[in-house]
Formats: sequence, structure tokens, C-alpha cells
Amino acid sequence: MLPYRTVLEAEVVLGRNLTVAETLWFKYSGNMSDFVLYGHNILILMLIFSVVPLPMVFVEVKRLASFDKYKIQPRVRLWPDEILRCYKDVMRMFLLVVGPLQLVSYPSIKNIGIRTGLPLPSCWEIFSQFAVYILIEDYTHYWLHRFLHCKWGYEKIHHVHHEYTAPIVLAAPYAHWAEILILGFASFLGPAMVPCHMITFWLWMALRHIEALEVHSG
Repeated sequence: MLPYRTVLEAEVVLGRNLTVAETLWFKYSGNMSDFVLYGHNILILMLIFSVVPLPMVFVEVKRLASFDKYKIQPRVRLWPDEILRCYKDVMRMFLLVVGPLQLVSYPSIKNIGIRTGLPLPSCWEIFSQFAVYILIEDYTHYWLHRFLHCKWGYEKIHHVHHEYTAPIVLAAPYAHWAEILILGFASFLGPAMVPCHMITFWLWMALRHIEALEVHSG
């Protein structure tokens, strides 16, 4: 929750006029707790998962032959009921695993210093933090993913993700609940090491989710 009652009070404390973005942020989050703002993350992920894959799902369902040359496995097609089942399974995982994880991990967000106040981060700050997060996530994700492909990791956990033997965009987060926690750590490690603003955190998680969908699109 912002420690200012009015825009004027915020401008006096900052010693300058608020930008348009900062004014909008003040009006939206001024009376909202940090816990509620952090909870937006699961809503953002569910929205992205429901909207971003639609063009590729349309191509898959309509079986548009003109796109076959772009597919990794052009002869493999999933029926609409299979795609719908995958969507329902992932949304159930979001609600039963990722959602509760948001609730219990909130203290860690406060402890590492994810901020919600003013001023908002500059574009340069967001870009530079993203550069660090990408390097950290890429390195950490590689080794955790490699662990999941060892005999024990694959048999106990990772085999669920490979139930879909052909790439499909909606199967990107289709996995064992333990894998969600393990690989989610790789995405969270960057902001934990280099704390950012909540908006940057949202954007980073959204970017990481969109990247995973694209990589699994086939």
C-alpha cells in the first residue's frame, strides 16, 4: 500500500510531478495491499495462458495445411477434445498449486525487497534487470531441467510433462506439481538476487510464461 494519501502528497515527497504512468499506478494501487498486488501474478499467468495460445490453437484445430511447413511434426494432430483436456488440466494446476504457492511465498517477496511504491522503474532499469534475470534463469533452468531428465527425476516427476510427445502450445506448463515448483525456482531466483518493482516482476513472469508457450508451440 502506498504511503501517500493524495497525488499532491506523493509529488511533494518525490520533489517532482508524477508521470502519467505513476499517476495511474497511484490511482490503481494506492489503497491496495502489497499482498493483493502480488496475488495479481497468478491472474496474469492464467490470462496469458488463456489468450496468447489462441492463434496456434486455431491453426491446430482447423488443421490448416498451409502451416504444415512450419510444424516440427506436421503429421501429428491433436483433436479439440485433447486440447481442451490439456487446458483444463493446466488451469486446475494453476488453481491448486500455483495459486496457493503465491499465498505462502508472499513473505519471501517482502524479505527480498520487491517494492510496490513510487517512483516507478525506468525502462532502462527494467531492461537491465531483465538481462540479469534471463542469464540467471537460463543457467539455472538448464541444470534443473537436466536433473529432471536423469533416471530418478524423469520416472518420478518429469515423465508427466512428456505425456504429450508432440509439441503443443498449451502443454508448456503441463507438468507434475513438483516440476512446477522446481522450475519455478529458476524464474524466481533472478528477482530474488536483484530485487525489482512489482511491475517489473509481473512483466518478467509474463515474459517467461510467453517464452515457454512459444518454445512448446511446435
